[in-house]
Amino acid sequence: MAFDKNQFAEIIEEFKVDGTRLHEVAADFRYDLRKGLENPDESSLRMLKSYVGLPTGEETGEYLALDFGGTNVRVLRIRLDGHGKFEVLKKVAKPLRVEGVYDFVGEGSTAEQQFDFIAELVDEAIEGDHTTKYLLGHTFSFPSEQTDLYNAKLIIWTKEFATAGVEGKVVNDLLKEALHRQGIDNVEPTAVINDTVAVLLAAAYKQADTYIGSIYATGHNTCYFEPFKGKAERPMILNLESGGFMKLAPNRFDAEFDAQSEKPGEQRLEKMVSGRYMGELFGMAIAELLGEKGKKYGFTSIDMSNIILDETAGLTEVGRIVSAKTGHDLEEVDRQRLQELASALVVRSARLVTATYVGIIWQLAGDDAIKKQHIAIDGSVYEKMPLAKENIMRALSELLGESASLVDTVLENGGSGLGAAIAAAMSQKQA
Repeated sequence: MAFDKNQFAEIIEEFKVDGTRLHEVAADFRYDLRKGLENPDESSLRMLKSYVGLPTGEETGEYLALDFGGTNVRVLRIRLDGHGKFEVLKKVAKPLRVEGVYDFVGEGSTAEQQFDFIAELVDEAIEGDHTTKYLLGHTFSFPSEQTDLYNAKLIIWTKEFATAGVEGKVVNDLLKEALHRQGIDNVEPTAVINDTVAVLLAAAYKQADTYIGSIYATGHNTCYFEPFKGKAERPMILNLESGGFMKLAPNRFDAEFDAQSEKPGEQRLEKMVSGRYMGELFGMAIAELLGEKGKKYGFTSIDMSNIILDETAGLTEVGRIVSAKTGHDLEEVDRQRLQELASALVVRSARLVTATYVGIIWQLAGDDAIKKQHIAIDGSVYEKMPLAKENIMRALSELLGESASLVDTVLENGGSGLGAAIAAAMSQKQA
C-alpha cells in the first residue's frame, strides 16, 4: 500500500516550527526565566541553585570525582593542572546491579549497602592510600533539594531505583559515613552537583566565555550562569530542569503521547525534543500512515538516525528498518517520505532546543549587546544525530541575526567526572 499523500503532508506540517513560532518559544523561555528569578512558583522552570559559580580555569591539584547518575557508578582521580588542562590518573567503574550476583538498587537493597559499595570504589581509585587528603566532588543526577554546595538531599529516586533509606537524606552524609566505616577518613566529600552543571563547569574550565551548559541526549536539561546583576545574591549556576518547560504548543502526536505517558502534563519540552521520545513520536506517525493508529513499533532515535543517513539506491536500509519494525514492505516513494518525516522530527527538536538557549542569551544580555560566548552541550543527540548540529546553528542565525557569529556550540562529553573534580576544587574557595 502507498501512503496517502495529503495525510503525509498534514503530518509533516504538524512537526514544523516556522520562524515566528521559533521567536515566540525563545521569548516565552526568557519570560519564564525572568519570572523564575523573581518567584520560581510562577515559572515552569525550576531555577535550582547549584551554589557554585564558574571556574577561573586556574584550579589545580588532585581531586576525586564520583559520577553517580545511573546504575553504572564511576570514581575518577583527576589532576587539575590549570589553564584548562587536566589528567585522569585513575578511573574505576562498576555497575550497582549485576543480575544474579548483587543488586544495590532494587527493592531489598539498603543505603548502607549501596554507599559501602561506592566507598570500595573510592578506595580502589586512591589505591588504598588512607593518608593523603583528598576532596571529593559528586555528580549526583537524581532530583535533590540543595541548601549549599555540600548539602543535597535526595527528594525521590528515579530511573527505577528503589534503595531504601536514601530518600530524604543528605547523600554526602551517607557517603561520608560509608567512607568512615571503611577507614577512609582522608577522603572528604565537599560538593554535590547535577550532571548538567558538571557539563558547564568542565567546559568553562577549558574555555572562558562559556555560560550555558546543556544535556541533549536521552533526556534534556540546561543550566546557565546567572550573574544576579544588581542583587545581593552571589552569582551562581542555576539548573533550570528545562525539560519541564511548558510554554509550547504540542501537536496532536505530542498530546496523545503525553496522555499515555507515566507522568502526563510534565516534561513537555523533553517529550518533544529528547532522544528517548523522538522514536516514539516517529512510530505514532507511521502507525497513522499505515492505517494502524495506536500500534507501537518500538522505533528508537538510533533507527531514526540510520533512516536519515541512508543514501543507498532505493533507500534499502530505510526499507529494512521499517519492515523489521512494522512488518510492512514500503515502496521507494514511501521510504523517501519516512526519511523526510524522521528529518522533520530532528529539525523540530534542534530548533526548539536552540530557542531555549537563545532565551537565556537574551536574558544574560539584557539591554546590552550579546557577548561572544560558547554553549557547552553533552549528549548523543547533539553528538551523533544527523541534522541536529547544523539546525542548531541555523536556528541561532534566525534568532540572533548578525550576533549569531558571536555564539557557537562545543561538545563536552567528559563533564560528569571533570565537572565534579572542579566543583571539589572550587569548594575550597567557598568554604
